[in-house]
Amino acid sequence: MKRWQKSFTKFKNHLSKKLFQIIIFALLFLMLYASMYSNVNLEPIDVQKFGVSEHTIISPITMEDTELTEKKKQDAVNQVQPVYELNQEYAQNMVDLVSDIFTSAIEIVEEINQAKKDASLNLSNEDNEGTAYVEPSVSQKVNMLKEKLTDDVNSDLSNTTLAALVTSSKTELSMAKDAVVTAVNNAMTKRISASEVENAKKRVEDEIRYSSLSQDLKNAAIELGRYATIQNEYYDPEATEVARQQAIENIEPVRILQGQIIVEEGQLVTQEIYRQLDLLGLLDTKERSLPYFGLFLFVTVLVGFIYSFFYREIQKPEMNKKLLLFSVVLIISIIFMKIISLLPFTSINMSYVYPAAMCVMLMKILLNERMAIMSAILLSACSTVIFNGSSSGSFNYSVGLYILISGLSGIIFLTNQNHRSKIFQAGLFVSLINMVIIAALLFIPNSQFTYLQYIYYFVFGIGSGLASAVLTIGLLPFFEAGFGILSTMKLIELSNPNHPLLKKILTETPGTYHHSVMVANLAEAACEAIGADGLLARVCCYYHDIGKTRRPSFFVENQGNMENPHDRLAPEISKEIIIAHTTDGANILQKHRMPKDIVDVARQHHGTSLLKFFYYKAKELGIEVKEEDYRYPGPKPQTKETAIINIADSVEAAVRSMANPNMEKIESLVKNIIKDRLHDDQFNECDITLKELKMVEKTLCETLHGIFHNRIEYPELKEER
Repeated sequence: MKRWQKSFTKFKNHLSKKLFQIIIFALLFLMLYASMYSNVNLEPIDVQKFGVSEHTIISPITMEDTELTEKKKQDAVNQVQPVYELNQEYAQNMVDLVSDIFTSAIEIVEEINQAKKDASLNLSNEDNEGTAYVEPSVSQKVNMLKEKLTDDVNSDLSNTTLAALVTSSKTELSMAKDAVVTAVNNAMTKRISASEVENAKKRVEDEIRYSSLSQDLKNAAIELGRYATIQNEYYDPEATEVARQQAIENIEPVRILQGQIIVEEGQLVTQEIYRQLDLLGLLDTKERSLPYFGLFLFVTVLVGFIYSFFYREIQKPEMNKKLLLFSVVLIISIIFMKIISLLPFTSINMSYVYPAAMCVMLMKILLNERMAIMSAILLSACSTVIFNGSSSGSFNYSVGLYILISGLSGIIFLTNQNHRSKIFQAGLFVSLINMVIIAALLFIPNSQFTYLQYIYYFVFGIGSGLASAVLTIGLLPFFEAGFGILSTMKLIELSNPNHPLLKKILTETPGTYHHSVMVANLAEAACEAIGADGLLARVCCYYHDIGKTRRPSFFVENQGNMENPHDRLAPEISKEIIIAHTTDGANILQKHRMPKDIVDVARQHHGTSLLKFFYYKAKELGIEVKEEDYRYPGPKPQTKETAIINIADSVEAAVRSMANPNMEKIESLVKNIIKDRLHDDQFNECDITLKELKMVEKTLCETLHGIFHNRIEYPELKEER
């Protein structure tokens, strides 16, 4: 039954822990979404076509103006001239045709001349009687020529031209052939469009006209030249289409650029301006859901980033407190950011005055450097949306970069010695970095500002760094008190010997004070060796035995030369007095509102270990005793630091009681004490490992050897008389 109740209680605690985490992440989501909601809620602009604009309107996005782009493409297509292809083969074909016509005519003339010659030879032969040769008529010669030519040529050339060819001599025909071929070739090697054919024919005619041919043959040559001169340039649809496509591809899309002024204040809203405003969606009166959905996705990623960062530590007992602290600091920083974004923007961008390093310095001091870096990234991402009022787009990347670098510089320049002076010094360095990054962000885009505006921006950068330091110093005590955080600064303050409780220990129990300082030295060195918090261990050691101030003389280190009061007391009474110093110490520390970590160490530094001296003394006296009655009430050490203090406390007391401590004795003692604690299961409830215990053992031995090393005994000087 008890086991079931214990399991149920454990489940209930786990469920409540999970519910708390869900609530925190839900609040973070709602806060981030609400802070950026108004920055994506763009209200329609109230302008009238052909009216006067009351405001200067800037394009919030970069968008292609498809209508103007298509218009430019169509204009480019219209300007492309049709492509005509020159056919060089036509010139050669027509030259060959003219040559063939003249060659055919020459062949006819040669045949007739050969027939005449053969007839003359036959008449001169006495033995052979024959008839005289009858020369064909002109029409017969023309018919003979037509038989050698094609029907198309015969139909295109007149009989007069053909007659002139067959009635001319071979020499005249050769001269006419050369003249016509030359004139046709000269004309056809140039581009001749349909509209230029007649002009080309005229040029051929003029060229032939000046030849030394007979008039009839010249006229025939002219007709042949005009006949052979034809169009050689023709429209090429494929090449024309390629040229048009090339013209279209060369047209750059017309874009309305982000930050481009669409209409200035007092300017007339023309139809074209009104069309551009409508294209950008600035005139749309309908509720748009995409920006809100985009913001939902953006915030989901940010919260998911936070969850994944904490996921590794989700089972640790202090996780909920760390998560809550992280969320509160982040939300306060976002509220600061939102307030500054609502300030009226004039010609000066007020976003540069935001104390970007405040959040990250608080995170580093209160939590750790990893969480500080994550907070810098989150703030940078949120600022790009929250400060988009000073930008023409939905994201202000310049401000986001500025806040990221400013925050990271705060982490770099803030040292682990977090005195208030060190925080202020870090703020000064952040101011310097702010000025440098502001100058870069203003100079790179060649911003045109007056000297006074540049001075304003630099003053904002300085103010941001100093405000970060001042706000960090001012808010730190509230977070430390509200969350019980032991920051480095708080630990340093608690380690001040002028602290009332330390002065109480020093004045009332000087031996305990010296013991506490020695334990602090040992514990700090051991903690640093394994990567634990050495400063926390040191400060906890200063206060861990404050319960002894209730009965100082009952503890051996405060007795000096006085009689030990335990010699007169029964073991059960002595053990009650000794054991009570842990609970007494915890009560004193709680009464003075000391941090929980220090109270826990005061209560846990002996764990549930056995008070062996009085236990065995009682047994020697024959008293029936139970071992659990002589054990400290605990609980056992819950952290590595408490476990190390447990060991260091026993080691220091044991070594101090040794007569002549040397290296071998010290090493044996330290090993035995750690072995005894392990066998007694004192470290079962903390996460210290055997490897770390070995390192603790080595460090304690080295430190103790440095404290108790052999010293040279200096001889006394005798006075000379």
